[in-house]
Amino acid sequence: MFIQPWDAALDEAEWRSWIADGHDFGQLCVNGPPGRPPVAVPTHFSGHAGDLLVHLARPNPFWTAVENDPHVLLTVFGDYAFIPGPWRARTGTPPTDGVPTSYYTAVQFTCRAHIVDDPEAKAELLRRQLAHFQPEGDHAPVAADAPPYGRMLSGIRGLRLEVTEAVAKFKYDDHKPVEHRSAVADRLTARGQGLDVPTARRQRRRIERVGTWKP
Repeated sequence: MFIQPWDAALDEAEWRSWIADGHDFGQLCVNGPPGRPPVAVPTHFSGHAGDLLVHLARPNPFWTAVENDPHVLLTVFGDYAFIPGPWRARTGTPPTDGVPTSYYTAVQFTCRAHIVDDPEAKAELLRRQLAHFQPEGDHAPVAADAPPYGRMLSGIRGLRLEVTEAVAKFKYDDHKPVEHRSAVADRLTARGQGLDVPTARRQRRRIERVGTWKP
């Protein structure tokens, strides 16, 4: 992922807090067989002790690919919006001279995948995932030898993703003046389509912390 200096995370805490704020769905990619494209799987994930936890259906073609090459990439993105050219036109120039762009946040995890096939280990992985996604505990106990989950475990395989690198990009025009970015955030809020509002919120947070980026 190409990251301009002004698009970089301010610190590790910034991207970690963004992930923790409900961004737990991404695209898991692994190299395909020779001559074939990568295998990409959209999936929820959760974290534990620095690793990322995933489970997928046993028939998923991902397994053949990851058994051949355990090096995978998980990409998480959000807070994105299309910014029309007129919104970015320089002061004193025709609005039509503005160049459009995209705003977004993206975090990419490079990982080494470890397959989890032991029934009790899979049950423990599911328990940890449910603790993340259903912290209220409104689900049956997850046990390898009891229904309802015990009989289903053979149909899935688990993944423990050992993170070897994490990079983050916050692309919100931080190299432009505060006044310009504030105006764009106001326009996003007024437009209110798709993820415009959270995108504007993210941009304002960057304004508060960065001001205008300086080399």
